[in-house]
Amino acid sequence: MRRAFITGVTGQDGSYLAELLLEQGYEVHGAVRPATQVAGSRIAHLQSRLGTGAGCLVLHRISLEEPATLPDALQAAQPDEFYHLAAPSHVGLSFEQPEATCAAIGLGALRVLEAARRLPRPPRLFLASSAEVFGRPARSPQDEDTPLAPVTPYGCAMAFATHLGRAYRGTHGLFTCCGILYNHESPRRGETFVTRKITRAAAAIKLGLQDTLMLGNLDARRDWGYARDYVRAMWLALQPPEPRDYVIATGETHTVREVAALAFGHLGLDWERYVRTDPRLLRPADPHLLVGNAARARRELGWRPTVSFTELIREMVEADLAALRKQAPETAATPV
Repeated sequence: MRRAFITGVTGQDGSYLAELLLEQGYEVHGAVRPATQVAGSRIAHLQSRLGTGAGCLVLHRISLEEPATLPDALQAAQPDEFYHLAAPSHVGLSFEQPEATCAAIGLGALRVLEAARRLPRPPRLFLASSAEVFGRPARSPQDEDTPLAPVTPYGCAMAFATHLGRAYRGTHGLFTCCGILYNHESPRRGETFVTRKITRAAAAIKLGLQDTLMLGNLDARRDWGYARDYVRAMWLALQPPEPRDYVIATGETHTVREVAALAFGHLGLDWERYVRTDPRLLRPADPHLLVGNAARARRELGWRPTVSFTELIREMVEADLAALRKQAPETAATPV
């Protein structure tokens, strides 16, 4: 029986990763904040798996802001694999809260690396990084050797965490993989993220629950993938005999405008009738063309995306449509 430890287990990626590892017979240990209500979280459906042993989920209520709590949890879990996913994930918010963002991402990674290093049997460690570390890249597409050039507080913090992971691998011999993850979405994506904001609004407008949708830069491009595919890459990254960094991406980009057209079009709606632009939603700095080259992951891990951009957006729309109908069945009974 293998044991895994996941920080951020109630997040989009953490919940999908927990499912994947439980299906493979791991004893999965998840870190949740002390005040988290599991019943209303993304892992609520896994409560029947709480317990110890193969295929079971063990929760540890800790805070990375309190350094002493993580080592105690790791000592209890004694994991073979450690996935550090807990961090602020909203790039736009990092402009409003730069200090908190940098502290949570940078110091969080440092505390994870130190805690893992000091275990009697250090686990294999996956550090979730981001395409935001490239910011204004010297070349496109980007791969593992592309110089880091972040342009957002979030990207700067992730670059620091990525360098730390590489330093601990080289200096302390820690089995550390930095996964440079491009945007990845799902029905579990937070509602403040642009893809989910669009799919939920399209469903709400279809059901007569909303009139308009306010967006920022419609021409912003991103390399969008499917979260389930990306957590599979996380697990694969820790299986080879030697640690490497991996870019995880689809290799294609789409605009916010395309997301809106696809989401609304799936419901038979003309997005231009409902979408408005709001200058207040524009970022002070937006990364230039970020598109990933996942050739190393394809070659060494046998990983590749299984869900297309079109399939992803349609799945998100259908999930939001079903959720809104369930939440307000009477109001949503007669679609527009």
